Amino acid sequence: MRRLIFSWPPVTRLDARIPGTPRGPAFVMRQTIALPDDHQSSGDDLDLGRESFDFCESSERLQAPTSIRINIGNEINDPERTVRICAAMDVVLEFVRTATLRDSQFTISDGAGGLEASATLQSAVEELELLKQQLSRENRAPRGEVDRLSMFEEIVGTSAALKAVFARVIKVAPTDSTVLITGETGTGKELVAQAIHRRSDRGSRAFVSVNCAATPRELIASELFGHEKGAFTGATQQRLGRFELANGGTLFLDEVGELPPETQIALLRVLQEHEFERVGGSRSIRTDVRVVAATNRDLLAATSAGSFRSDLFYRLHVFPVEIPPLRDRKEDILLLVEYFIDRYARKAGKKIAAVDKETLRLLESYPWPGNIRELQNVIERSVILCESDIFSIDESWLSLPSAATESDRHIELPRRLEAQEKNIIEDALKGSSGRVFGPLGAAAKLGIPRSTLESKIKALKIDKNRFRTDAEN
Repeated sequence: MRRLIFSWPPVTRLDARIPGTPRGPAFVMRQTIALPDDHQSSGDDLDLGRESFDFCESSERLQAPTSIRINIGNEINDPERTVRICAAMDVVLEFVRTATLRDSQFTISDGAGGLEASATLQSAVEELELLKQQLSRENRAPRGEVDRLSMFEEIVGTSAALKAVFARVIKVAPTDSTVLITGETGTGKELVAQAIHRRSDRGSRAFVSVNCAATPRELIASELFGHEKGAFTGATQQRLGRFELANGGTLFLDEVGELPPETQIALLRVLQEHEFERVGGSRSIRTDVRVVAATNRDLLAATSAGSFRSDLFYRLHVFPVEIPPLRDRKEDILLLVEYFIDRYARKAGKKIAAVDKETLRLLESYPWPGNIRELQNVIERSVILCESDIFSIDESWLSLPSAATESDRHIELPRRLEAQEKNIIEDALKGSSGRVFGPLGAAAKLGIPRSTLESKIKALKIDKNRFRTDAEN
């Protein structure tokens, strides 16, 4: 007679413990299974059971559980673990079925009451069947449930304002619609753009990003659309632009409000006709690109000022997503602090156990004009300087500009806008040799009526004749 000690719950070498179940010896059910020497059950089944599970060495009797409860909700991020649990259940069930069906002399003995032991094992088998069915149902949940959580893995927060952003992103991502992301600098607009890309059907293709503000205005057209060899001084070979590199994927245009007027026209054509020409080229190139744009400017105000084309604005403004500033997400600050501390402490090889209470109060009360980027920089600097396991910051790092400086800034803003508008109009006049109207005139280049441009030239005291003289000379 061979004896095998059967233990529930099994613990696999992959640590596939069932989540939500109690731990410790009080939850172990042990039964001694007596098998005749001539038992003909499958050797493979028995070997698999021996390899996959830890069997008890003691035959001591412990209380079997009356029910097992599994909380699937916390395991949605680990579907592979669910599959392993189901596989473990299959091993146990197959072994018991094989022993029961193939051997009429199969008996169970626990040293006391055989009937009680048999009933306990049968109950465990039924429980396993129910658990397996439940896990299988949960594991068949759409993969979108997993994607919906993982797509925001780098966007930290649980505030209502951020959840509203998530909801809009989830709706627009599967479409091919153009998205315009707005928000202050440092709010994480590119992370949202990446989340949209990952969730879309283009997620396996390229995500190409270009910062329109960081590229010189004379090179931005070449950056976006590419150029042919000899198109301009220094163009020694053909170059593919970002639209070609992103073909089939997503192109992220960061700070799109900084595009010069002539590039705005070319971008409008791509959005309308899905084709473009390289700088210096004459062949039209078809493109299949989803455009996601972002800006920290008020583009509607820019269209009213004439610095941004209204037709391009409405082409980009198909599905707007506004990112809230950090000062409107106070409840997310602690989560962000913990996230960045963990990241930079691991980089620095430090162990930080807690956050100083006064530091946390300062962080939560500060308005963060630089938003998450400013918070990230403060945390990184603090971790580098931290010499204990308690995280703290220097209050002087969070000093705000004085009220006088803020007042001066508000006065200066209209002047800056006026100067920027004047520069744009003068560039257009220079490019059209001082001509205002006509297909090659400055008004056409800027996308505004001739009368509007004439009034702006007069208001800004621009001498358009100066550009005619320059052209003639």
